[in-house]
Amino acid sequence: MIKLTVLYGIPTDPAAFDAYYHGTHLPLVHPIPGLRRAEVARVVATPDGSAPAHHLIAELYFDDMDAFQAGMGGPEGQAAAADIPNFATGGATLLISEVLGG
Repeated sequence: MIKLTVLYGIPTDPAAFDAYYHGTHLPLVHPIPGLRRAEVARVVATPDGSAPAHHLIAELYFDDMDAFQAGMGGPEGQAAAADIPNFATGGATLLISEVLGG
């Protein structure tokens, strides 16, 4: 399984980020072909009590690298990726990983 992790930095306006993310961005993500599961988590704390560096973490799961490349390379995936600068005022870090189990 392949996982795309998106780490969203602290936005300039968290309320506006949240409204856009849930109302506009997620509806672009869900139709991506080959997407098996999408998980979104809000960062609430760090182990040492310092301010978190990230506001939100999104994890998108695909069966394999071929499914990931087809989904993210297609029009739906490209539309979702192109939308990130419209709301991610705190920046976004994208990581592609292979899920090894738990």
